[in-house]
Amino acid sequence: MSSNVTSIGLRGLEGYRVRVEVQAVDGMETIVIVGLPDASVKESKERVAAALHSMNHSLTDQKIIINLSPAEQKKNGPLFDLPMALGVLLSLKEIQVKLSEDFAFIGALSLDGGIRPVEGMLPAILAAKRLGLKRLYLPFDEALPQLEFKGLDLIYVSSLSDVIQHLYGQTILSFRPPITQEESIIESTVDFSKIVGHSYAKRALEIAAAGEHHVFMSGPPGCGKSMLAEAFPSILPPLTEEARLEVMSLYQLNTCSPTSSREPPFRNPHHSASGVSIIGGGQNPKPGEVSLAHKGVLFLDEIAEFTKKTLDMLRQPLESGKVTISRAHSTVRYPAQFILIGAMNPCPCGFLHSLTHYCTCTPKQIIAYQNRLSGPIRDRFDIHLSLKPVDLQVDQENEKESSDFIRKRVTAARERQYERYGEQICNGRVSYDQLTKSNILSNSQHQMIRQMSLKNNLSNRAQIKILRLARTIADLQQVKTISDGHIWEAVKLQKRGEENVHRLRVRKGLK
Repeated sequence: MSSNVTSIGLRGLEGYRVRVEVQAVDGMETIVIVGLPDASVKESKERVAAALHSMNHSLTDQKIIINLSPAEQKKNGPLFDLPMALGVLLSLKEIQVKLSEDFAFIGALSLDGGIRPVEGMLPAILAAKRLGLKRLYLPFDEALPQLEFKGLDLIYVSSLSDVIQHLYGQTILSFRPPITQEESIIESTVDFSKIVGHSYAKRALEIAAAGEHHVFMSGPPGCGKSMLAEAFPSILPPLTEEARLEVMSLYQLNTCSPTSSREPPFRNPHHSASGVSIIGGGQNPKPGEVSLAHKGVLFLDEIAEFTKKTLDMLRQPLESGKVTISRAHSTVRYPAQFILIGAMNPCPCGFLHSLTHYCTCTPKQIIAYQNRLSGPIRDRFDIHLSLKPVDLQVDQENEKESSDFIRKRVTAARERQYERYGEQICNGRVSYDQLTKSNILSNSQHQMIRQMSLKNNLSNRAQIKILRLARTIADLQQVKTISDGHIWEAVKLQKRGEENVHRLRVRKGLK
Protein backbone atom coordinates (compact mmCIF):
# COMPACT_ATOMS: atom_id res chain seq x y z
CA MET A 1 0.00 0.00 0.00
CA SER A 2 1.25 3.49 -0.83
CA SER A 3 0.77 6.70 1.14
CA ASN A 4 1.38 10.40 0.56
CA VAL A 5 2.50 12.95 3.15
CA THR A 6 3.16 16.65 2.48
CA SER A 7 6.34 18.38 3.59
CA ILE A 8 8.33 21.48 2.67
CA GLY A 9 11.65 21.72 0.87
CA LEU A 10 13.94 24.73 0.76
CA ARG A 11 15.80 26.17 -2.21
CA GLY A 12 17.63 29.01 -0.55
CA LEU A 13 15.00 31.16 1.13
CA GLU A 14 12.33 29.94 -1.27
CA GLY A 15 10.20 27.01 -0.11
CA TYR A 16 8.31 24.52 -2.22
CA ARG A 17 5.87 21.69 -1.56
CA VAL A 18 7.41 18.22 -1.29
CA ARG A 19 5.27 15.14 -1.65
CA VAL A 20 6.69 12.23 0.37
CA GLU A 21 5.43 9.05 -1.35
CA VAL A 22 5.96 5.80 0.57
CA GLN A 23 5.23 2.28 -0.60
CA ALA A 24 5.81 -0.97 1.36
CA VAL A 25 6.38 -4.22 -0.56
CA ASP A 26 7.36 -7.71 0.56
CA GLY A 27 11.09 -8.30 0.54
CA MET A 28 14.25 -8.00 2.56
CA GLU A 29 14.02 -5.41 5.34
CA THR A 30 15.43 -2.21 3.86
CA ILE A 31 14.56 1.43 3.20
CA VAL A 32 15.34 3.08 -0.13
CA ILE A 33 15.06 6.86 -0.63
CA VAL A 34 14.92 8.35 -4.13
CA GLY A 35 14.29 11.88 -5.40
CA LEU A 36 17.76 13.46 -5.40
CA PRO A 37 18.43 13.19 -1.65
CA ASP A 38 21.73 14.46 -0.25
CA ALA A 39 23.75 12.66 2.43
CA SER A 40 21.71 14.07 5.34
CA VAL A 41 18.47 12.90 3.69
CA LYS A 42 19.86 9.44 2.94
CA GLU A 43 20.75 9.03 6.62
CA SER A 44 17.08 9.55 7.46
CA LYS A 45 16.35 5.89 6.77
CA GLU A 46 18.43 4.84 9.76
CA ARG A 47 16.76 7.37 12.06
CA VAL A 48 13.28 6.41 10.82
CA ALA A 49 13.93 2.68 11.28
CA ALA A 50 15.32 3.15 14.80
CA ALA A 51 12.44 5.43 15.84
CA LEU A 52 9.82 2.99 14.56
CA HIS A 53 11.52 0.04 16.30
CA SER A 54 11.55 1.99 19.57
CA MET A 55 7.77 2.39 19.21
CA ASN A 56 7.34 -1.40 18.59
CA HIS A 57 6.49 -1.02 14.92
CA SER A 58 8.11 -3.88 13.00
CA LEU A 59 9.66 -3.55 9.54
CA THR A 60 10.43 -7.25 9.23
CA ASP A 61 10.26 -8.60 5.67
CA GLN A 62 9.28 -5.19 4.37
CA LYS A 63 11.03 -3.19 1.68
CA ILE A 64 10.18 0.49 2.06
CA ILE A 65 10.52 2.72 -1.00
CA ILE A 66 10.36 6.48 -0.36
CA ASN A 67 10.11 8.96 -3.22
CA LEU A 68 10.56 12.69 -2.62
CA SER A 69 8.62 14.52 -5.31
CA PRO A 70 9.35 16.64 -7.34
CA ALA A 71 12.19 14.29 -8.22
CA GLU A 72 14.19 16.90 -10.16
CA GLN A 73 14.78 19.11 -7.09
CA LYS A 74 17.79 18.46 -4.87
CA LYS A 75 16.64 17.64 -1.31
CA ASN A 76 18.80 18.47 1.67
CA GLY A 77 18.53 18.51 5.44
CA PRO A 78 16.68 16.27 7.93
CA LEU A 79 13.37 18.15 7.53
CA PHE A 80 11.76 15.08 5.98
CA ASP A 81 12.30 12.62 8.88
CA LEU A 82 8.84 13.15 10.37
CA PRO A 83 6.82 12.87 7.11
CA MET A 84 8.86 9.80 6.13
CA ALA A 85 8.01 8.04 9.43
CA LEU A 86 4.32 8.90 9.07
CA GLY A 87 4.32 7.67 5.49
CA VAL A 88 5.86 4.34 6.57
CA LEU A 89 3.24 3.89 9.31
CA LEU A 90 0.44 4.66 6.86
CA SER A 91 1.78 2.32 4.20
CA LEU A 92 2.12 -0.50 6.75
CA LYS A 93 -1.41 0.25 8.04
CA GLU A 94 -0.03 0.73 11.54
CA ILE A 95 -2.13 3.89 11.72
CA GLN A 96 -5.27 4.66 9.76
CA VAL A 97 -5.91 8.35 9.42
CA LYS A 98 -6.70 10.49 6.41
CA LEU A 99 -4.16 13.23 5.84
CA SER A 100 -5.16 16.33 3.91
CA GLU A 101 -2.77 17.68 1.31
CA ASP A 102 -2.93 20.97 3.23
CA PHE A 103 -1.33 19.34 6.31
CA ALA A 104 2.46 19.50 6.27
CA PHE A 105 5.09 17.94 8.55
CA ILE A 106 8.71 18.92 9.22
CA GLY A 107 11.22 17.82 11.84
CA ALA A 108 14.17 15.53 12.53
CA LEU A 109 13.72 12.25 14.41
CA SER A 110 15.84 11.04 17.29
CA LEU A 111 16.39 7.31 17.78
CA ASP A 112 13.75 7.09 20.53
CA GLY A 113 11.00 8.70 18.44
CA GLY A 114 11.46 12.28 19.63
CA ILE A 115 11.25 15.18 17.21
CA ARG A 116 14.06 17.70 17.20
CA PRO A 117 14.32 21.16 15.62
CA VAL A 118 16.51 21.59 12.54
CA GLU A 119 18.09 24.43 10.60
CA GLY A 120 15.81 26.36 8.30
CA MET A 121 12.58 25.89 10.25
CA LEU A 122 11.60 29.56 10.10
CA PRO A 123 11.99 29.77 6.29
CA ALA A 124 9.95 26.57 6.08
CA ILE A 125 7.18 28.11 8.21
CA LEU A 126 7.07 31.23 6.04
CA ALA A 127 7.03 29.03 2.95
CA ALA A 128 4.07 27.06 4.35
CA LYS A 129 2.19 30.33 4.71
CA ARG A 130 3.00 31.38 1.13
CA LEU A 131 1.99 27.95 -0.21
CA GLY A 132 -1.45 28.23 1.40
CA LEU A 133 -1.13 25.26 3.76
CA LYS A 134 -3.63 25.07 6.62
CA ARG A 135 -1.73 23.12 9.26
CA LEU A 136 1.97 22.56 9.97
CA TYR A 137 3.36 20.06 12.47
CA LEU A 138 6.81 21.00 13.70
CA PRO A 139 9.09 20.65 16.74
CA PHE A 140 9.22 23.47 19.26
CA ASP A 141 12.34 25.62 19.16
CA GLU A 142 13.08 28.32 21.72
CA ALA A 143 14.99 30.30 19.07
CA LEU A 144 11.80 30.79 17.04
CA PRO A 145 9.77 33.94 17.68
CA GLN A 146 6.11 33.80 18.62
CA LEU A 147 4.33 33.20 15.33
CA GLU A 148 0.65 33.56 14.56
CA PHE A 149 -0.63 33.42 10.99
CA LYS A 150 -4.16 33.77 9.75
CA GLY A 151 -5.18 30.55 8.02
CA LEU A 152 -2.16 28.51 9.18
CA ASP A 153 -2.21 26.49 12.41
CA LEU A 154 1.19 25.67 13.90
CA ILE A 155 1.12 22.45 15.92
CA TYR A 156 4.22 22.07 18.12
CA VAL A 157 5.06 18.43 18.91
CA SER A 158 7.87 16.73 20.82
CA SER A 159 7.56 13.12 19.63
CA LEU A 160 6.09 10.95 16.93
CA SER A 161 3.50 9.74 19.44
CA ASP A 162 2.26 13.31 19.90
CA VAL A 163 1.71 13.63 16.16
CA ILE A 164 -0.26 10.38 15.99
CA GLN A 165 -2.38 11.34 18.99
CA HIS A 166 -3.22 14.72 17.49
CA LEU A 167 -4.11 13.15 14.14
CA TYR A 168 -6.54 10.85 15.97
CA GLY A 169 -8.19 13.88 17.58
CA GLN A 170 -6.56 13.73 20.99
CA THR A 171 -5.25 16.91 22.60
CA ILE A 172 -1.57 17.40 23.34
CA LEU A 173 0.23 19.79 25.64
CA SER A 174 0.87 23.25 24.22
CA PHE A 175 4.47 24.27 23.78
CA ARG A 176 3.58 27.90 23.13
CA PRO A 177 5.94 30.09 25.22
CA PRO A 178 4.51 32.68 27.62
CA ILE A 179 4.04 36.14 26.17
CA THR A 180 6.85 38.39 27.25
CA GLN A 181 7.35 42.09 26.81
CA GLU A 182 8.77 42.94 23.40
CA GLU A 183 12.42 43.78 23.26
CA SER A 184 13.68 47.28 22.70
CA ILE A 185 13.17 48.35 19.11
CA ILE A 186 16.52 50.06 18.69
CA GLU A 187 19.53 48.87 20.63
CA SER A 188 22.32 50.86 18.96
CA THR A 189 24.94 52.08 21.40
CA VAL A 190 26.08 54.97 19.19
CA ASP A 191 23.66 57.89 19.07
CA PHE A 192 23.94 60.80 16.66
CA SER A 193 23.89 63.20 19.59
CA LYS A 194 27.16 61.65 20.80
CA ILE A 195 28.97 62.54 17.57
CA VAL A 196 30.71 65.89 17.73
CA GLY A 197 30.55 68.06 14.61
CA HIS A 198 30.05 66.64 11.09
CA SER A 199 26.72 68.43 10.66
CA TYR A 200 26.93 68.13 6.85
CA ALA A 201 27.70 64.40 7.06
CA LYS A 202 24.78 63.88 9.46
CA ARG A 203 22.48 65.64 7.01
CA ALA A 204 23.75 63.43 4.18
CA LEU A 205 23.23 60.26 6.23
CA GLU A 206 19.69 61.38 7.07
CA ILE A 207 18.97 61.71 3.35
CA ALA A 208 20.57 58.29 2.73
CA ALA A 209 18.39 56.69 5.42
CA ALA A 210 15.21 58.32 4.09
CA GLY A 211 15.71 57.17 0.49
CA GLU A 212 17.95 54.08 0.93
CA HIS A 213 20.89 55.68 -0.86
CA HIS A 214 24.43 54.29 -0.82
CA VAL A 215 27.13 56.42 0.82
CA PHE A 216 30.87 56.69 0.19
CA MET A 217 33.04 58.43 2.79
CA SER A 218 36.65 59.50 2.37
CA GLY A 219 38.86 61.16 4.92
CA PRO A 220 42.03 60.89 6.99
CA PRO A 221 42.30 58.34 9.83
CA GLY A 222 40.39 59.25 12.97
CA CYS A 223 38.07 61.82 11.37
CA GLY A 224 34.91 59.89 12.33
CA LYS A 225 34.06 57.66 9.35
CA SER A 226 33.54 54.47 11.38
CA MET A 227 31.58 56.21 14.13
CA LEU A 228 29.19 57.77 11.64
CA ALA A 229 28.64 54.39 9.98
CA GLU A 230 28.03 52.63 13.30
CA ALA A 231 25.50 55.29 14.31
CA PHE A 232 23.68 55.09 10.98
CA PRO A 233 21.36 52.16 11.92
CA SER A 234 20.03 54.18 14.86
CA ILE A 235 18.21 56.56 12.47
CA LEU A 236 16.69 53.78 10.32
CA PRO A 237 13.03 52.89 10.91
CA PRO A 238 12.49 49.62 12.82
CA LEU A 239 11.87 46.50 10.77
CA THR A 240 8.33 45.47 10.01
CA GLU A 241 7.22 42.06 11.26
CA GLU A 242 7.52 40.57 7.76
CA ALA A 243 11.02 41.99 7.29
CA ARG A 244 12.10 40.84 10.76
CA LEU A 245 11.07 37.25 10.03
CA GLU A 246 12.81 37.37 6.65
CA VAL A 247 16.04 38.59 8.26
CA MET A 248 15.82 35.90 10.96
CA SER A 249 15.33 33.27 8.24
CA LEU A 250 18.53 34.35 6.50
CA TYR A 251 20.46 34.17 9.76
CA GLN A 252 19.13 30.66 10.41
CA LEU A 253 20.15 29.49 6.95
CA ASN A 254 23.62 30.87 7.61
CA THR A 255 23.70 29.04 10.99
CA CYS A 256 24.18 32.40 12.74
CA SER A 257 22.43 33.22 15.98
CA PRO A 258 19.26 35.05 14.92
CA THR A 259 18.15 38.12 16.79
CA SER A 260 14.54 38.89 17.60
CA SER A 261 15.19 42.64 17.77
CA ARG A 262 13.52 44.91 15.26
CA GLU A 263 16.70 46.89 14.76
CA PRO A 264 17.95 46.78 11.15
CA PRO A 265 21.03 44.53 10.83
CA PHE A 266 24.49 46.07 10.64
CA ARG A 267 27.27 44.01 9.05
CA ASN A 268 30.91 45.09 9.11
CA PRO A 269 33.06 42.38 7.47
CA HIS A 270 36.85 42.62 7.56
CA HIS A 271 38.62 43.45 4.30
CA SER A 272 40.33 40.03 4.38
CA ALA A 273 36.93 38.31 3.92
CA SER A 274 36.64 36.13 0.83
CA GLY A 275 34.18 36.68 -1.98
CA VAL A 276 32.14 33.65 -0.91
CA SER A 277 31.71 34.99 2.62
CA ILE A 278 30.63 38.38 1.26
CA ILE A 279 28.28 37.22 -1.52
CA GLY A 280 27.40 33.72 -0.31
CA GLY A 281 28.03 30.27 -1.70
CA GLY A 282 29.51 26.91 -0.80
CA GLN A 283 28.61 23.39 -1.84
CA ASN A 284 25.16 23.92 -0.36
CA PRO A 285 24.91 27.69 -1.01
CA LYS A 286 24.39 29.74 2.13
CA PRO A 287 23.71 33.47 2.38
CA GLY A 288 26.69 35.79 2.70
CA GLU A 289 27.23 39.18 4.29
CA VAL A 290 25.18 41.01 1.64
CA SER A 291 22.15 38.86 2.51
CA LEU A 292 22.77 39.06 6.27
CA ALA A 293 22.64 42.84 5.81
CA HIS A 294 19.21 42.56 4.13
CA LYS A 295 16.94 45.45 5.18
CA GLY A 296 19.93 46.97 6.99
CA VAL A 297 23.44 48.28 6.44
CA LEU A 298 26.60 46.77 4.94
CA PHE A 299 29.64 48.77 6.05
CA LEU A 300 32.88 48.17 4.17
CA ASP A 301 35.60 49.95 6.11
CA GLU A 302 38.86 50.39 4.22
CA ILE A 303 36.96 49.44 1.09
CA ALA A 304 40.07 49.87 -1.07
CA GLU A 305 41.67 46.92 0.76
CA PHE A 306 39.00 44.50 -0.47
CA THR A 307 39.96 42.57 -3.58
CA LYS A 308 38.74 43.92 -6.90
CA LYS A 309 36.94 40.65 -7.62
CA THR A 310 35.00 40.85 -4.36
CA LEU A 311 33.95 44.45 -4.97
CA ASP A 312 32.85 43.70 -8.53
CA MET A 313 30.61 40.95 -7.13
CA LEU A 314 28.60 43.67 -5.40
CA ARG A 315 27.29 45.03 -8.69
CA GLN A 316 24.40 42.56 -9.00
CA PRO A 317 22.97 42.93 -5.47
CA LEU A 318 23.35 46.72 -5.59
CA GLU A 319 21.28 46.89 -8.78
CA SER A 320 18.73 44.08 -8.30
CA GLY A 321 18.50 43.72 -4.52
CA LYS A 322 19.15 40.00 -4.65
CA VAL A 323 21.97 37.51 -5.12
CA THR A 324 21.89 34.57 -7.53
CA ILE A 325 24.27 31.72 -6.71
CA SER A 326 24.57 29.05 -9.41
CA ARG A 327 25.91 25.59 -8.72
CA ALA A 328 25.94 22.38 -10.73
CA HIS A 329 22.86 20.92 -9.05
CA SER A 330 20.81 24.08 -8.36
CA THR A 331 20.49 27.84 -8.56
CA VAL A 332 19.70 29.67 -5.32
CA ARG A 333 18.52 33.25 -4.88
CA TYR A 334 18.77 35.23 -1.66
CA PRO A 335 17.42 38.74 -1.03
CA ALA A 336 20.06 41.44 -0.53
CA GLN A 337 18.42 44.85 -0.20
CA PHE A 338 20.90 46.79 1.89
CA ILE A 339 22.37 50.27 2.17
CA LEU A 340 26.07 50.18 1.32
CA ILE A 341 28.42 52.47 3.23
CA GLY A 342 32.01 52.48 2.02
CA ALA A 343 34.90 54.25 3.72
CA MET A 344 38.52 54.69 2.73
CA ASN A 345 41.50 56.98 3.21
CA PRO A 346 42.30 59.44 0.40
CA CYS A 347 45.81 58.01 -0.05
CA PRO A 348 47.99 55.15 1.26
CA CYS A 349 49.29 57.18 4.21
CA GLY A 350 45.84 58.67 4.76
CA PHE A 351 46.80 62.33 5.12
CA LEU A 352 46.16 63.78 1.66
CA HIS A 353 44.73 67.36 2.07
CA SER A 354 45.21 67.08 5.84
CA LEU A 355 45.91 70.31 7.74
CA THR A 356 47.75 68.59 10.59
CA HIS A 357 49.91 65.96 8.86
CA TYR A 358 52.12 65.94 5.80
CA CYS A 359 51.27 63.46 3.03
CA THR A 360 54.28 61.33 2.09
CA CYS A 361 52.69 59.62 -0.93
CA THR A 362 53.81 60.19 -4.51
CA PRO A 363 51.22 61.06 -7.20
CA LYS A 364 51.54 57.61 -8.75
CA GLN A 365 50.94 55.95 -5.37
CA ILE A 366 47.83 58.07 -4.83
CA ILE A 367 46.43 57.18 -8.26
CA ALA A 368 47.18 53.48 -7.80
CA TYR A 369 45.52 53.50 -4.39
CA GLN A 370 42.36 55.25 -5.60
CA ASN A 371 42.14 53.00 -8.67
CA ARG A 372 41.61 50.02 -6.37
CA LEU A 373 38.01 51.17 -6.31
CA SER A 374 36.86 50.80 -9.90
CA GLY A 375 34.76 53.37 -11.72
CA PRO A 376 31.61 51.19 -11.92
CA ILE A 377 31.66 50.69 -8.15
CA ARG A 378 32.22 54.39 -7.45
CA ASP A 379 29.38 55.20 -9.81
CA ARG A 380 26.95 53.13 -7.74
CA PHE A 381 27.33 55.34 -4.68
CA ASP A 382 24.63 57.99 -4.46
CA ILE A 383 26.36 60.23 -1.92
CA HIS A 384 30.07 61.10 -1.78
CA LEU A 385 31.40 62.67 1.42
CA SER A 386 34.86 64.10 2.06
CA LEU A 387 35.36 64.25 5.82
CA LYS A 388 37.92 66.24 7.78
CA PRO A 389 38.79 66.35 11.48
CA VAL A 390 36.59 68.68 13.55
CA ASP A 391 37.44 71.14 16.28
CA LEU A 392 36.07 69.39 19.36
CA GLN A 393 35.95 72.49 21.57
CA VAL A 394 34.00 74.56 19.05
CA ASP A 395 31.55 71.87 17.96
CA GLN A 396 30.72 70.63 21.46
CA GLU A 397 28.93 73.92 22.09
CA ASN A 398 26.50 73.33 19.21
CA GLU A 399 23.12 71.72 19.85
CA LYS A 400 23.02 68.14 18.60
CA GLU A 401 19.92 66.17 17.56
CA SER A 402 19.35 62.67 18.92
CA SER A 403 18.87 59.64 16.69
CA ASP A 404 15.24 59.27 17.83
CA PHE A 405 14.42 62.77 16.57
CA ILE A 406 16.08 62.14 13.21
CA ARG A 407 14.44 58.73 12.86
CA LYS A 408 10.99 60.33 13.08
CA ARG A 409 11.76 62.52 10.07
CA VAL A 410 13.18 59.54 8.17
CA THR A 411 10.11 57.44 8.91
CA ALA A 412 7.77 60.22 7.78
CA ALA A 413 9.72 60.62 4.53
CA ARG A 414 9.53 56.90 3.84
CA GLU A 415 5.79 56.86 4.46
CA ARG A 416 5.40 59.52 1.78
CA GLN A 417 7.37 57.34 -0.66
CA TYR A 418 5.32 54.23 0.16
CA GLU A 419 2.13 56.16 -0.44
CA ARG A 420 3.40 57.63 -3.72
CA TYR A 421 4.63 54.35 -5.23
CA GLY A 422 1.90 52.10 -3.78
CA GLU A 423 4.39 49.69 -2.20
CA GLN A 424 7.17 49.64 0.38
CA ILE A 425 9.93 50.91 -1.87
CA CYS A 426 12.13 53.99 -1.55
CA ASN A 427 13.49 56.50 -4.04
CA GLY A 428 16.87 54.80 -4.12
CA ARG A 429 15.37 51.51 -5.39
CA VAL A 430 12.25 52.43 -7.34
CA SER A 431 12.43 51.85 -11.08
CA TYR A 432 13.35 54.78 -13.29
CA ASP A 433 9.95 54.68 -15.02
CA GLN A 434 8.08 54.99 -11.72
CA LEU A 435 10.46 57.69 -10.54
CA THR A 436 10.03 59.92 -13.60
CA LYS A 437 6.31 59.23 -13.83
CA SER A 438 5.72 60.38 -10.26
CA ASN A 439 8.21 63.28 -10.32
CA ILE A 440 7.89 65.54 -13.35
CA LEU A 441 10.65 68.12 -13.76
CA SER A 442 10.37 71.38 -15.65
CA ASN A 443 12.36 72.03 -18.82
CA SER A 444 14.66 74.42 -16.96
CA GLN A 445 15.38 71.75 -14.33
CA HIS A 446 16.21 69.19 -17.02
CA GLN A 447 18.54 71.71 -18.60
CA MET A 448 20.14 72.42 -15.21
CA ILE A 449 20.91 68.74 -14.64
CA ARG A 450 22.37 68.39 -18.15
CA GLN A 451 24.64 71.40 -17.76
CA MET A 452 25.94 70.30 -14.37
CA SER A 453 26.46 66.77 -15.68
CA LEU A 454 28.56 68.05 -18.57
CA LYS A 455 30.55 70.28 -16.25
CA ASN A 456 31.29 67.50 -13.75
CA ASN A 457 31.56 64.64 -16.31
CA LEU A 458 28.70 62.70 -14.71
CA SER A 459 27.45 59.44 -16.20
CA ASN A 460 23.81 58.70 -17.01
CA ARG A 461 23.58 56.67 -13.80
CA ALA A 462 24.87 59.63 -11.78
CA GLN A 463 22.27 61.93 -13.38
CA ILE A 464 19.50 59.55 -12.37
CA LYS A 465 20.90 59.41 -8.84
CA ILE A 466 20.71 63.22 -8.69
CA LEU A 467 17.00 62.98 -9.43
CA ARG A 468 16.57 60.27 -6.78
CA LEU A 469 18.40 62.37 -4.17
CA ALA A 470 16.41 65.47 -5.02
CA ARG A 471 13.16 63.55 -4.60
CA THR A 472 14.28 62.28 -1.18
CA ILE A 473 15.26 65.78 -0.06
CA ALA A 474 11.81 66.99 -1.08
CA ASP A 475 10.20 64.14 0.88
CA LEU A 476 12.15 65.12 3.99
CA GLN A 477 10.79 68.66 3.60
CA GLN A 478 7.29 67.22 3.03
CA VAL A 479 6.75 68.92 -0.33
CA LYS A 480 5.25 67.32 -3.44
CA THR A 481 7.40 68.92 -6.16
CA ILE A 482 11.15 69.04 -6.63
CA SER A 483 12.59 72.56 -6.51
CA ASP A 484 15.83 73.95 -7.93
CA GLY A 485 17.27 74.03 -4.41
CA HIS A 486 16.67 70.30 -4.01
CA ILE A 487 18.54 69.64 -7.24
CA TRP A 488 21.47 71.86 -6.20
CA GLU A 489 21.78 70.00 -2.89
CA ALA A 490 21.57 66.65 -4.68
CA VAL A 491 24.36 67.66 -7.07
CA LYS A 492 26.50 68.71 -4.14
CA LEU A 493 25.97 65.32 -2.48
CA GLN A 494 26.72 63.42 -5.69
CA LYS A 495 29.87 65.42 -6.43
CA ARG A 496 33.04 63.39 -6.03
CA GLY A 497 35.50 64.17 -3.26
CA GLU A 498 38.67 66.22 -3.38
CA GLU A 499 40.86 63.18 -3.93
CA ASN A 500 39.24 62.61 -7.33
CA VAL A 501 39.89 66.22 -8.31
CA HIS A 502 43.50 65.75 -7.19
CA ARG A 503 43.74 62.60 -9.28
CA LEU A 504 42.57 64.44 -12.39
CA ARG A 505 45.07 67.23 -11.79
CA VAL A 506 47.89 64.75 -11.31
CA ARG A 507 46.98 62.92 -14.50
CA LYS A 508 47.03 66.16 -16.46
CA GLY A 509 50.42 66.96 -14.98
CA LEU A 510 51.75 63.53 -15.83
CA LYS A 511 50.72 63.97 -19.42
